[in-house]
Amino acid sequence: MSSARSSTPGELRRILVFTTMALLVAACIQPSGPQSLLRLRWPEPPDRTRIEHVQTIVSPRDLGPAPTSWERVVDFLLGSRPRYRSIAHPADVAVSSDGEVLYVSDFAQGIVHVLDLARGGARYFGERNRFARPFGLALDSEGRLYVVEQGARQIRVVDEAGATLKIIRSDRLIRPTDIEIDDARNRLYVADPSHQRSREHFIRVFDLDGNYLGEVGEGRGTRPGQLLFPTYVTLDPEGNLYVSDTMNSRISVFDPEGRFLRMLGSRGDGFGQFDKPKGIAFDSLGNLYVVDSSWSNVQIFGPQDDVLLFFGGRGGFPGLLRNPTGIAIAQHSNTIYVGDYLNRRVSVFQLVNTEADDGLLEQSQNGGTPR
Repeated sequence: MSSARSSTPGELRRILVFTTMALLVAACIQPSGPQSLLRLRWPEPPDRTRIEHVQTIVSPRDLGPAPTSWERVVDFLLGSRPRYRSIAHPADVAVSSDGEVLYVSDFAQGIVHVLDLARGGARYFGERNRFARPFGLALDSEGRLYVVEQGARQIRVVDEAGATLKIIRSDRLIRPTDIEIDDARNRLYVADPSHQRSREHFIRVFDLDGNYLGEVGEGRGTRPGQLLFPTYVTLDPEGNLYVSDTMNSRISVFDPEGRFLRMLGSRGDGFGQFDKPKGIAFDSLGNLYVVDSSWSNVQIFGPQDDVLLFFGGRGGFPGLLRNPTGIAIAQHSNTIYVGDYLNRRVSVFQLVNTEADDGLLEQSQNGGTPR
């Protein structure tokens, strides 16, 4: 049996040239990201547009400058780590106070995507020291990022470079999800939906040094003040705590002292009703946005808890959603970022044609039911 002939230096050069050319062609024809010829708007014409879909973010390519074809070839040939990553399973989103940086927790990849909205490109927190199933995100007044690690039952705090500053742990945490920070009151709220058979369905309260202070809510149940799988939280300007009481299909509201105030919504597929509410956030006008993972839409409530409008709907077309999760709103621009979980992307919307004294109720009637 004859032995295999080794390749000559000339053959190796030809193989390298052919491989490089093939990679260049593939890089040049690869699409830069989802494109849409039709921009979805809500409500439907002829009513005045209030919400429009403006962008879909799958990877840093959708933000502007991306690695060139030559850079991708060099990375491949040298075995370098890719200069960008696509979003896999976005569990939550957070946006910096200046609106220039978007943070996306990636539950599947164990990292946080740090997307530069102003200049394009991205960094990744957790590449060397992976997060254990990262979920909720929150930024404090100093720009430090708090990341809920559901798999480790802890909160990791990182600086603007991604370096770990501290770890907040407690044996009271069972299956933490979302997080919110009240800088004025030195409090940290952590949603903890626990498990089906547990009575421990609470919002856990810490101070910003990580000391455990207690809980909000009366435990697992359906009565007012009780919670059933609380998953996401947010605060209004007065410090009232809004909780996505997911399996009760409602939003529960508590005052800064943890006293129950009221509920928004009920189970159903009409205006102001939910199936599985998830992410919640306020815009700069005081309107509350509630993501419904099951109906795959977002409903807007006015300052008086009146339902104003919904947008989204189930699908893969840009502007539609599949099981959305977290939401963040840039306060200076009212740009809305929604974690589009099963579409593996962040969907970006814009509040338009709306001032503080405007009402949307008369426009919402032509938008259909939330389902």
